Amino acid sequence: MLVIRFPNVIRCSLHIISTMNLQKIKSFRKLQRCYHNQYHYSHSFASTIDLEFHADLKDAPYLFDKMPQRDFSVSNHNHLLFEYARTNNNAQALKHFIGIRRLGLRVNGASFSCVLKICGSLCDQIIGKQIHCDCVKYGFVEDVSVGTSLIDMYTKTEGVWMAEKVFDEMPDRNVVSWTSMLTGYSLRGLHDLAVELFLHMQVEGIKPNPFTFATILGALAGSGAVVKGMQVHSMVVKFGFELTTYVCNALISMYSKSGMIRCAKAVFDGMEVRDAVSWNGMVAGLVTNGHDLVGLDLFHKMRLSGIKLTQAIFVTILKACANIKEIVFTKQIHCFVSKNGMESDPNLRTALMVSYTKCTEMDDTLKLFGTMKGVNNVVTWTAMIGGLIQNNDINKAVDLYCQMCREGVKPNEFTYSTLLAAHPTVSVFQIHAQSIKTNYESSTSVGTALLDGYMKMGNNSDAIKVFERVEEKDIVTWSAILAGYAQLGDADGAVRVFRQLANDGVRPNEYTFSSILNACATPMAAIEQGKQFHAGAIKENYNNTLCVSSALVTMYAKRGNIESANKVFERQTARDLVSWNSMISGYAQHGYGKKALEIFEKMRQENLKMDGITFIGVITACTHAGLVNEGERYFNMMVNDLKIDPTPEHYSCMVDMYSRAGLLEKAMVFINDMPFPAGATIWRSLLAACRVHKNLEIGKLAGDKLVSLKPQDSAAYVLLSNLYATAGNWQERSKVRKLMDERNVKKEAGCSWIEIKNKTYSFVAGDTSHSSSDLIYLKLKEIGLRLRDAGYLPDVNYVLHDVEDEHKEDILFGHSERLAVAFGLISTPPGTLLQIVKNLRVCGDCHTVFKLISRIEEREIIVRDSNRFHHFKDGVCSCGEYW
Repeated sequence: MLVIRFPNVIRCSLHIISTMNLQKIKSFRKLQRCYHNQYHYSHSFASTIDLEFHADLKDAPYLFDKMPQRDFSVSNHNHLLFEYARTNNNAQALKHFIGIRRLGLRVNGASFSCVLKICGSLCDQIIGKQIHCDCVKYGFVEDVSVGTSLIDMYTKTEGVWMAEKVFDEMPDRNVVSWTSMLTGYSLRGLHDLAVELFLHMQVEGIKPNPFTFATILGALAGSGAVVKGMQVHSMVVKFGFELTTYVCNALISMYSKSGMIRCAKAVFDGMEVRDAVSWNGMVAGLVTNGHDLVGLDLFHKMRLSGIKLTQAIFVTILKACANIKEIVFTKQIHCFVSKNGMESDPNLRTALMVSYTKCTEMDDTLKLFGTMKGVNNVVTWTAMIGGLIQNNDINKAVDLYCQMCREGVKPNEFTYSTLLAAHPTVSVFQIHAQSIKTNYESSTSVGTALLDGYMKMGNNSDAIKVFERVEEKDIVTWSAILAGYAQLGDADGAVRVFRQLANDGVRPNEYTFSSILNACATPMAAIEQGKQFHAGAIKENYNNTLCVSSALVTMYAKRGNIESANKVFERQTARDLVSWNSMISGYAQHGYGKKALEIFEKMRQENLKMDGITFIGVITACTHAGLVNEGERYFNMMVNDLKIDPTPEHYSCMVDMYSRAGLLEKAMVFINDMPFPAGATIWRSLLAACRVHKNLEIGKLAGDKLVSLKPQDSAAYVLLSNLYATAGNWQERSKVRKLMDERNVKKEAGCSWIEIKNKTYSFVAGDTSHSSSDLIYLKLKEIGLRLRDAGYLPDVNYVLHDVEDEHKEDILFGHSERLAVAFGLISTPPGTLLQIVKNLRVCGDCHTVFKLISRIEEREIIVRDSNRFHHFKDGVCSCGEYW
């Protein structure tokens, strides 16, 4: 047997320690006997205390060193109670207090105050209420410190209304009482009540302390009331607390959350003493507001300053690395946290996984996830699933979700919302069913993801049902339903939801305005609505945010106001690809092809990244301007230089460009050389051009192809019949019309709309249903006489019916777009711009008429037909007769 012999010094030390512990145990036993003998309480309670003492024997030296063995005064009991509380041994402190009360020992206000705070820390409202009753019974409820502790306890145990009652009934209230009530409101998210109480505090003449200011600034940050926050900041300076560290920390947080990062940085730079919270808050504020590189630079300065680095700061820095896809620094941080034993922190591991995922380092992400076997929770599983979805590995994400369920990890609301991003691979209906089963359907994140999925499917009825079931609709939920209506082109539905949002007192953010403006960009939206929402965005100070300004460019361009679109574009301090593409496409659709190409060349000079949509706009601009050579050059640049794979839309644009230019044979060669069969859009463009250029042979081929691809599309039959009518082949035209009747294909009726005083009016050819029909036709007759005086002769070739020329003139006279223009002329003051929308291509004769009307009536007329915009002014159209 191995015998270990201790040196004499060690044996002596062990003997002394044993003697000291024995003495303390004997002292405590004497205390027990004194309790027992004095009050004749049961031996079982003494045994309980004895067991509790032995359970916490390690704390005994600290609790009894300063206590005289035979002095059982209130101060000594309180000292023991305070020591337990100070060392966060709250459960033991509560047991000690209960023991005191059972023994009938005397307590004072300090005892009640201390134990009430302990109840708040333990979130134990039941015992807290019992102690509250004791306070009332023994007359301590009027004690300021007791009342303040009661407020603290109730606010921490979800009893704000009881805290209010205690606060209101306190005969004397000091600044600590007021601050406790403010803290309670702030903790429960009742920020408006906190602000109201703070103002009342000023009326009462109570001087705030630094904790008061820190609390109210936190409440103002939570409610987004930055203007009031700035007023409170001025009070901080007035009371001389502008250099107090935790007040400055609250100011940094408030300004950062309000997007005023320069103000936050000014506060940070002006601090004399900065703690870890100061540095963490400033770095987090920079990263949250998109200043990732500045945040990383400040982190470097933080390290040099000697501040201890915590898990929280590394989570923030990893977020910055993820945003800028900085994989090298991510790996360095990974090494550092591993070396310092922080890797086991779940938040850090999740942040590392997210950073690796966004840097597309999925192998490293999977390795890290694999090392977490046994410690993975639903958060890490969800992060891993989300990472796979972001990197387009949908099938592996679904497999991982199934594995997660097999291993008994229950999905939470964020798991479901993340998985819904994998639609259509993942069925929205299946996830919806599972969310109902697990009672997550009404949660904000799941409900928002579900309604987004249904809207993308075009299933707006189910989306609305989901929206109505969401219990707490946040601004993201409202924005999602608005975005869904915008995708469906339902402007009226979007406006209705926005009004409901406003009536419910929800404050819109930049994404809300972006969604509603996109809805107002649809052809059937009222023109003035978009302007009203633009004004709302200016009022809320969101008009210069990137997503709103880009939506404004798109909205004005699509609604015919290309000048306003350009003004917004020029004012943008930062532009994304959407802004550039919208401007290029907008100029192209409005007939300003050369301006569109100027924007594109400016984009190239700035070395900006382009995509397929950019070149659709560029080729369309060349199409509408007749720039065939330029169109070919840009198509080749896209394919050969930028390596962008052409889509069917690009090929369709090229065919349309050749066809409009009359290069029909070249268009056919291009179609035959395509890597896939031509679709209906390509044959429709070719057929329409064949009618204009009277090429019966190619037109017949295109018509047959189009009818075979879209047998129920009326446009195919109408274009083919019009081709035969143009060629004077009425027999073939009749055959096409007969085929339409046999297949029960209905021709889409031509319809035109005009908006007058925020109300939209519609007209069809020969319409007499309008209440002002007599005045409309009288105005048309007057215009007809003035047009003939100006040299106008009707072009009856655009009437593709086998009738007399005189009757053809009557048909032209009653076209829907002319009725809309006449109504606009009689309903608006002279000089007012008229905007008309038509669902079909505008008639060639009407095009001529509109040019003349714009000159003789001195009006600008904008017509949006199925192909493009026409701007008529001073007898000239923006299309340059090339349409």
